[in-house]
Amino acid sequence: MTVSATQAAALSLVTRDDLVRLTGELVAIPSFKGEETPLAHHVAEWCGSRGYEVELDEVEPGRLQVVATLKGGGGGKSLMFNGHLDTNSLTRGWQRDPFASWVDGDKVYGHGAQNMKGGLATFMVAAEAVRRSGATLSGDLVLAFVVGETQGGEGMNHLMNRGFRTDMAVITEPFGADNIATIHSGIMHFAIHVIGRSGHMSQVENTVHAVNKMAKVLLALDDIRFDCVPYPPLPALPRLNVGSIIGGRGETYRSEPPYIPDMCTIVVDVHFVPTQTVDDVLRDVRKVLDGLKAQDPELEYRIEMPVPDFIEGRRRLVMEPVDLPVDAPIVQALARAYEQLEGRPPRQIGAILPTAYSACDTSWLCKAGIPAVNYGPTAAFAAGGPDGAYVVLSEMEKVAQVLTVTALDVCR
Repeated sequence: MTVSATQAAALSLVTRDDLVRLTGELVAIPSFKGEETPLAHHVAEWCGSRGYEVELDEVEPGRLQVVATLKGGGGGKSLMFNGHLDTNSLTRGWQRDPFASWVDGDKVYGHGAQNMKGGLATFMVAAEAVRRSGATLSGDLVLAFVVGETQGGEGMNHLMNRGFRTDMAVITEPFGADNIATIHSGIMHFAIHVIGRSGHMSQVENTVHAVNKMAKVLLALDDIRFDCVPYPPLPALPRLNVGSIIGGRGETYRSEPPYIPDMCTIVVDVHFVPTQTVDDVLRDVRKVLDGLKAQDPELEYRIEMPVPDFIEGRRRLVMEPVDLPVDAPIVQALARAYEQLEGRPPRQIGAILPTAYSACDTSWLCKAGIPAVNYGPTAAFAAGGPDGAYVVLSEMEKVAQVLTVTALDVCR
């Protein structure tokens, strides 16, 4: 490894102790979707106390995200390190306090460590290494801590709609320290309502059982085949999943077992490819439902998009698929930094499977004209295990080093 004196000074400031400590601080503050503001205040104070220019950005009343900028002298390219403050819901089965992180071997555990507080800590340590080294930057280095990524990118959509821009961006989602992810799928959610006709079970002859009708819909959707051009980098897609179902009487789905339910709703998630549009997906779903209706005229349905808030909690935005060219400057800058530090090219640049079968906030960045990639440490949720979620510490260290060198290169 051959590094300049400036790079060496910065790299010496990337330490495991800092990575572990920062991850623990972030994990300790719960930040579920819609409840990110306490963590936003924490990272704003952390950045402000270190000399970053800090903006608390109000996405909706009382819901804050943070944009912190290490100002350059002018004339250079600007780079955004980005990650989301919100975490997935807390699952059952934890045998330790999920908000008190701990280290076991090469893993840092805690709720949200994998998605994506380990990633946040990684780019925070990298940015601090650049700042503390005293390196002279021409372009701005921006740290964006956004809200609502798990609802389709509410915070990033807001930031882009405001007109905030940098020349390029890196999101530290957990695609692996040896991979640069330039491709991912799109995600869309919608509701399908089946409307029946209620009545007492003593007079079922004049009723239409909405839940039973929905059972036909579920079976048909399980076999759906989308009419689209195959997309080789994402061979398993498009794919549809029914995530939840609710039924009963009336629009409030009241449970009255002696009565036939006249309303049943499912929430559908489709992960789609760049050769599809949202309208294409909905067309194919309607084709299936219309085929059922032709066989059963009593089957009445309605598609609603976005999903009603009272079902999904908060609105879910559509995330478009991304396929960033591998010759984009941010891809090449990361690849150069990786090869300089590791002595070999990244293992893979492109669609990192199976993680690329999902989507993230690069959708909004690329849509706004900001070339953006995912490069972050491997992390996982130990499904069914006693220890919950973790991020790999050695990969955090490697990613932080690569980001440090990348920032010094891009913003020089």
